[in-house]
Amino acid sequence: DERAVEEAADAAGVANPRQAAPMRDTAAMTPLRFVDRVAIVTGGGDGIGAAVARRLAEEGARVLVADISHEQAVAVAEVITSHDGADALAISADVGRRADNEAMVAAAVERWGRVDILVNNAWGGGRLGWVQNKRDETIDRAFDVGFRGPLWAMQAVFPHMKAQASGNVVNLCSLNGVNAHMGTLEYNAAKEALRTLTRTAAREWARHGIVVNAVCPGAKTAAFRRVEQTNPEMVALADAANPMGYLGDPDRDIAPVIAFLCSADAHYLTGNTLFVDGGSHINGVSWAPDLPDDA
Repeated sequence: DERAVEEAADAAGVANPRQAAPMRDTAAMTPLRFVDRVAIVTGGGDGIGAAVARRLAEEGARVLVADISHEQAVAVAEVITSHDGADALAISADVGRRADNEAMVAAAVERWGRVDILVNNAWGGGRLGWVQNKRDETIDRAFDVGFRGPLWAMQAVFPHMKAQASGNVVNLCSLNGVNAHMGTLEYNAAKEALRTLTRTAAREWARHGIVVNAVCPGAKTAAFRRVEQTNPEMVALADAANPMGYLGDPDRDIAPVIAFLCSADAHYLTGNTLFVDGGSHINGVSWAPDLPDDA
């Protein structure tokens, strides 16, 4: 089963065991919601991004997989294109640079002639530590990747979506920001800025047929597993505090909701934040990292 696969991958030291997860059999899935639609997924080489890229492709989308790791992006694109009729393009992109966002969008338009979906998922890391010890370069990088990057990508896709009078943008935000989780100031601040961008763009772009929403997921991604290595007790608390008893799986629990937000079924849903977290947002987050004074 899935848990056994993940446990075996963890034992083998695989950082992102679901990166090369197989495509589902879509023979019985009719109609496919994304036929002739083009999607860009940032941070698509790992975790939630990879799960979303695969899910959109399974439902007919042509997917540009963008990731700072070209190797990981290629691995996901190869899984997609191994499926009959699926089409994907892998590119290396540091979304913390405006030029990379513009090149990413240009690559999708050059190959397929349009962009219908943008999923801003990429994150550039960070460092657990107290507010008083945060450094300028850490904050700057967080905002470059977590706020400016999505903004630049949205600005780049806007002319194409406006011309089509349609488009779907999903920005990955976080309950950490909503609840001001300790130790992750730069992450919290960038993600809350991104939620503000989401609502503002939704208000301004609705007249053009473009819907923009945010998702705050609760899932055990590769990044979360790295935190688990140093704070295993925190992960156990996170599972125990979740009303459903566990943090979600990117493929099973998160990607289907993001796919819905990217579909025509969500055409009248914009400017919202969906907490796809098994109910963690109801009572907030009770777990926290154990940080030394000098963190």
